[in-house]
Amino acid sequence: MRKIIAGINMTLDGFCDHTAISPDGEVHEHYSEMLKNAGVALYGRITYQLMEYWKPLVTSPSGDESSDDFAVAIDRIPKVVFSHTLENMDWESARLADRSLGEEVQALRQLPGKDILVCSRSIIIELINLGLIDELQIMVHPVIAGSGLSLFEMISDKVFLKLVNTKTFGSGAITLYYELKENNA
Repeated sequence: MRKIIAGINMTLDGFCDHTAISPDGEVHEHYSEMLKNAGVALYGRITYQLMEYWKPLVTSPSGDESSDDFAVAIDRIPKVVFSHTLENMDWESARLADRSLGEEVQALRQLPGKDILVCSRSIIIELINLGLIDELQIMVHPVIAGSGLSLFEMISDKVFLKLVNTKTFGSGAITLYYELKENNA
């Protein structure tokens, strides 16, 4: 069965805000590899629309190798978008979910292929509450944002994690790899 892996950026003070961080080439390379090693990526509307920034770089590269490679990786991965307001997708590799999050994830999990990557704060929160996340990868950036959306503000029950790995970046960012312990949900 495919694993559900949640990956997200976070400031040192616990906020999820892509505009508060400044990813360098090493960070883009890390996320390019994550995308290449996954079979599908799940997005909420807001994060999906932020990621649409990368779509034009596939046909008109920026000249920055790590950014251009990330654009190709995100373009290629199949994307399932959960939204109550979007009516259609104009990205060939994206589709709107036609089932509830839990139903969609359970169906995707049963299909053969690479792991499922969860890329949006709201989706991560809901899947943690449903007990459907297998691994949580949090990249903590050396930035204090002061305000924003907390990753864990709407978790319904205590969640126990086991740190299984770390990865440090030249920028001072660090990725913490956690497995969710069996005694959750």
